Amino acid sequence: MRLLVLGGTWFVGHAIVTAAIDAGWEVTTFNRGTSDPFLEAVRPIRGDRTSPEDVAALVAAGPWDAVVDTSGYVPRNVLDVARTLDPVADRYVFMSTVSVYRDWPLKPLSERSDVLYCPPDAGPDYGTDIEDGPTQYGYQKAGCEAAAVAAFGADRTTILRPGVVLGPREYVGRLPWWLRRVAAGGDVLAPGSPDRTIQPVDVRDLAAFALRTITEGTSGAFNVCAPVDGATFGGLLADCAHATRGDASFDWVPDEVLLSHGVRQWSELPLWRTFDGVWRVDTARAQAAGPHRRRTATVARLPRPPGRAPDHRHRPRPNRDSRPQTRVSRWSKWPQWQKSRPGGVSAIAAI
Repeated sequence: MRLLVLGGTWFVGHAIVTAAIDAGWEVTTFNRGTSDPFLEAVRPIRGDRTSPEDVAALVAAGPWDAVVDTSGYVPRNVLDVARTLDPVADRYVFMSTVSVYRDWPLKPLSERSDVLYCPPDAGPDYGTDIEDGPTQYGYQKAGCEAAAVAAFGADRTTILRPGVVLGPREYVGRLPWWLRRVAAGGDVLAPGSPDRTIQPVDVRDLAAFALRTITEGTSGAFNVCAPVDGATFGGLLADCAHATRGDASFDWVPDEVLLSHGVRQWSELPLWRTFDGVWRVDTARAQAAGPHRRRTATVARLPRPPGRAPDHRHRPRPNRDSRPQTRVSRWSKWPQWQKSRPGGVSAIAAI
């Protein structure tokens, strides 16, 4: 197989390139060359996907059996790039997100759920952010999906919609945040219930599934998450404790207590969100295709010491001020050592 990966040096793209090399594929990457260099087995082509000249020059390096686009964020650009590559590639795999669904994170979802509308030629300003609802990011990714289909056609396009992706080289910092906090030991505030089910997907499983759709010529949209009810928040934190060999003990604080103290979901306590649809994404279609799923214990074993996530231009920032505030200190189970620290929940991030 000859594979072109747009991006390919950070997180999801890096995992896809690694999996393809391991499978014996011939891999070309196209990016600006500002990230870590890759293995010698990769043919790197430097260029900017927003430059028509650079993308046109890329065509000469083809043909390819498939393109995997991990760096598409603006519909108009995805449309231009995909149309240019259409003559030299058989298939187009676009890395999207569950954020394209109109009702995420409020309601349980499947591939049949309504998707946000965004035209395939939309610019970067299309869409808006709604508190606990659709985001401009979701609108843009929905438009990117439409652009890929418009350029390659539905029969030659695969759309992958992961939810939370964890694993090696994660730059968002969710899992490293918990690993760092658990590694510090002592009493750790844990949100909600240890029995809350979660659906993070290991980036290596996501990569393996992407390659599977290419080898089998599978088209259409897939939710790529762990199975519903397949893992719990308590299990993930226990795996973090095992991976860091720390002496942390977890103090589970009810959702209503955290919410009453204004603790920010998703940003101040990563992976904690109380809406019904966050971890109720139907993955039956992807599971039917037979993806291998790693346990959270494997996901937690990062190949680097836990610490601050690497800087990345698409690393999400909290959408509201979350400066240190002491908000949970009145909760009777909040550990005494934390009560004496300025900053409340946000102070954990500094540990």
